[in-house]
Amino acid sequence: MPTDVFGVLANPVRRRLLESLREGPRSTGELAGMFDLGRPAVSEHLAVLRTAGLVREEPRGRHRFYHLEPARLAEVSEWLHPFEHYWKQRLQALSDLLDEENGT
Repeated sequence: MPTDVFGVLANPVRRRLLESLREGPRSTGELAGMFDLGRPAVSEHLAVLRTAGLVREEPRGRHRFYHLEPARLAEVSEWLHPFEHYWKQRLQALSDLLDEENGT
């Protein structure tokens, strides 16, 4: 089971689960209803997210609710930050070139 945040986020189902949890806690059943997967498969993805520290599980009676734990996503943000600077520079260079070609 991957625990590396990047490995965990490589799976589109897990990314979609995280996206849905941005809106607030959801039950396992509610999350499973969003996919054409069986509930056991979704539970497996949730277990991977939980092990990676991206979600936490809250038992409420017979149901389990999942909450987003965004602190681990900070690792991704920190890694992407230098690329953001790179792409801003590249887009500015493209904009400058287009302005030059258009005579502005």
